[in-house]
Amino acid sequence: MQLNGKVAVVTGAGRGLGQAYAKALAAAGAAVVVNDLDVDQAEVTVREIQSAGGTAVVEGSAIGSTEAADALVAKAVEEFGRLDVMVTNAGVLRDRSLLKMDDQDFDLVVHTHLRGTFTCGRAAARQFKEQGGNGRLILIGSPAGQRASFGQTGYTASKAGIVGLVRTWAAELERSGTTVNAVIPVALTRMVATIPALAELVEKTERGEPIPADVRRTGLGTPDDVAGLVVFLASDEAAGVTGQAIGIGGDRIAVWSHPTEVAVEVREGGWSADAIAEAFPTTFQPHLQAWKPDTVPGAPEGK
Repeated sequence: MQLNGKVAVVTGAGRGLGQAYAKALAAAGAAVVVNDLDVDQAEVTVREIQSAGGTAVVEGSAIGSTEAADALVAKAVEEFGRLDVMVTNAGVLRDRSLLKMDDQDFDLVVHTHLRGTFTCGRAAARQFKEQGGNGRLILIGSPAGQRASFGQTGYTASKAGIVGLVRTWAAELERSGTTVNAVIPVALTRMVATIPALAELVEKTERGEPIPADVRRTGLGTPDDVAGLVVFLASDEAAGVTGQAIGIGGDRIAVWSHPTEVAVEVREGGWSADAIAEAFPTTFQPHLQAWKPDTVPGAPEGK
């Protein structure tokens, strides 16, 4: 898979998944703008890319504002002359259950994840249009945005919203040849180390120890296991793939379904509360959807 001549931005690329995406894009031949609020960590990523023979520069904006998004795109154009790929990975966690969540924590998470995806996606799409289209928007979702994730009110709302942006932007940008997709990653990173069942596995992964085969089959792996999907979606080979949410982790890859109606009834004159109560047990109750997370032992609900 070759990305020679392409220019990519990866937000939140100082460590973890974002770092893996940036390094994989660079290894495939793309020039990469490595964004992270922690500039020292971003510089680590850039040095590792350059040591491997790749091309990358640092950008230190705090993701969320229009000004930060515009600065990212400007950096790509100033350094490399264009922009072809935007990977919106930056995020923060402020985990609290609903009754304990305060406004500041909720606003910070939504501002970084959801608003940051919006502003970076918009800035990139404007640049793609100026160049004649055919860009790649790769928005990073989460299993937490696809199903229940206890204690992650702001995070789940943001990640679910990001997948909503994918479907809408795919429709809006189709004529220009720009594709828009969500990656739903699962990886053993510091972000999931707070889950007791996974803490030891994260420590082993950081020491470079292999992940057991049975764990990998459940969808738990390293950030590098996710990065190949980002490279594919950034490539010309993925020109026909848009509007999708694709999950990947360990040895598993999967396409998530879009929401769809599972039970529909039409009643002349409409539905009163009594009519709904009468019909519900037989007509609708059998079709109610599971709302709890999949029962995969130790499956992370975070990024």
